[in-house]
Parts: sequence; structure tokens; C-alpha cells
Amino acid sequence: QVQLVESGGGLVQPGGSLRLSCAASGNIFSLATMHWHRQASGNQRELVATIRPDDTTYVTASVKGRFTISRDNAKSTVYLQMNSLEPEDTAVYYCNTRWLNNNYWGQGTQVTVSS
Repeated sequence: QVQLVESGGGLVQPGGSLRLSCAASGNIFSLATMHWHRQASGNQRELVATIRPDDTTYVTASVKGRFTISRDNAKSTVYLQMNSLEPEDTAVYYCNTRWLNNNYWGQGTQVTVSS
């Protein structure tokens, strides 16, 4: 069983920054590929960023150069550093991993970018 708990969301002005955290329970974190997804109101959930156990990463084109994903295996935590935030980044952000054919999701954290 894996539990994921996100934190760090909030209200920020355009151009601002936030860092999201996702703390994972269980002993598999260092072996797991971790993802950040987001879902804006009325839209489908979309993949934002991925980090693999070897620390290779992927970020979707719309956030490339602004968002960075990283992990701290000692803390079983994955981060999403979000800079130069835009109103279009407003969404609920979810942490996700897949392990032994089970998909695990956190409860989500709201990010609102508005002046």
C-alpha cells in the first residue's frame, strides 16, 4: 500500500513561484517513477512532469523552462518547483505513482494563479 500526500498549493500572483511537495509512505519510493498531474476546472487531468528512479525527468511542453521536478529519496518526497506561474496553470495538482499494477493518487492540492 502506498499513500501520497501533497502540500504547498495556494494563491499566487502571475509571475510568482510555488513549490509543491508529495510525501509518500511505504518502502518503494526510491524504486518508483513519480508523476505530477493537474486538472483545471472543466478539463481532463493532464500529465505535467515525471521523474524516474534514475532521476531522469520529463516535463510537458507547456511548462518546460518554468517547472522542475525533483525527488529526495531520503525523505520519500517528490517536488514540483513552479516558476513564472501563469493564470493557465490554475488547477488541482496531483501526485501519482504506479506500483505492482496499482495506481496511487494523492488528494490533490489547489494552485490558483490570479492577480
